[in-house]
Amino acid sequence: MSASTSSGTTDALGPDPIPGAELLAALLDGMDAALCAFDADGTVTHWNREAERILGWSAGEAVGRPGFAGWAVRRADAGEVQGRLMAVMDGPGRQVHEFALLRKDGGRVLVRTQSAGVRGADGKPAGVYCAFSEVHAQIDLERSIALSEALFEEASWGVVLVDVDLRPTVVNAHAARALGGGRTTLLGRPLGELIVQGVEDLEGALQHVLAEGAPSAPAELWVTLRTGDGDRRRCWRSGFLRLASPLAEEPVPLGVGWLFQDVTAAKLAAQDADRVRFRSSQLHRASRSAAECEDPMEAATSSLDYALAGFADHALIDLVVGERLVRAAETPSDAPGPCLQVAGGGIPLRYAPGHPALQAVDRTGSVRASAGAGSAQAAGEWAAERRWPADSVHALCVVLRSRGRTLGVVTFLRASHRAAFERPDAVYAESVADRVAASVDLHQALGTVPP
Repeated sequence: MSASTSSGTTDALGPDPIPGAELLAALLDGMDAALCAFDADGTVTHWNREAERILGWSAGEAVGRPGFAGWAVRRADAGEVQGRLMAVMDGPGRQVHEFALLRKDGGRVLVRTQSAGVRGADGKPAGVYCAFSEVHAQIDLERSIALSEALFEEASWGVVLVDVDLRPTVVNAHAARALGGGRTTLLGRPLGELIVQGVEDLEGALQHVLAEGAPSAPAELWVTLRTGDGDRRRCWRSGFLRLASPLAEEPVPLGVGWLFQDVTAAKLAAQDADRVRFRSSQLHRASRSAAECEDPMEAATSSLDYALAGFADHALIDLVVGERLVRAAETPSDAPGPCLQVAGGGIPLRYAPGHPALQAVDRTGSVRASAGAGSAQAAGEWAAERRWPADSVHALCVVLRSRGRTLGVVTFLRASHRAAFERPDAVYAESVADRVAASVDLHQALGTVPP
């Protein structure tokens, strides 16, 4: 050893190399698979720790034995096993076999082997090496690999692997379609580039899994996706798994496995069913309440009070007097409250031509209107021009008809925290209007107001 090496430094040629035998022994003992080798005569020359773990025979007991006969294989099977193992020495490539080997304690274990020939420096056959593992362990590994490949190719739900920075690293075909991109184009992109709304909830769930582990039950996340055809709102039932490296002594997080299914249709159907049940219940309660009212106009306003629950923020009743509309009842414009009859009344409303209420009378049907996208000031001006409460941004005007006559219009109004009225909302409002119109007609027939 040179002086420089003995003093703790290295010379220009570097440190002394690890002897080849020691390096080979370390590599063999560090392998996860059991490995043994035979020379050209079939004598065992190498035996690693995994082979010792599986069969119980130490390297000292195995190396130097002439094949497996009588100790690692039953004598009746030894010839066939040895012949199949050594046959690979003269052929190209590897061969896979399954054998029943004997453990040191006398038990038998089924192993799957991969063997290949070894050539000497002169190119001539010099022996055989054989790697083997228990069949059930090999099958478990193959199942894991097959499952992984199936998840990322053929699964009917989305599978996404995200790294610790919450960026997709692997995306299966189903998830790529759901996210609106390709399997490779989505990789490495922040989730916020794909999801317009709901990304905070998704990233929060992923961060929780990284820190605390997988939740005990799936979570339903509502997100809005940005697509070439516009934004799409979807509901994903999601499960999460924390991924850790199996090679580290302590768990090292590699990221999160995110599995999800699109349950939007089922959730919307359930919401619609709940909405229909609630509205049917409200109509039933309104009918019961109206039946107890002595004043038919009170019955009309009571019906509107029940209809407003979960449906709208304001309601107005405008009745036809001559060729004009007159306000008969309304809810408070500045705060929630019941629909009450307007004291005095009789002053025609100054609705401009084309007003939605006038359109409903002309069409003898329902008219929907919205302020549209814009500032709160613009929405306030829109409501003021139509003589509606200042917070109104969505309107639904429904004509009141009874005995073939148009009696007026009932207007439902929503503030900005609610969605615009849709066709199912108009159907419900028309059912309410039928009850209101019947009460108003009775009110007029009794002569309490001029027809």
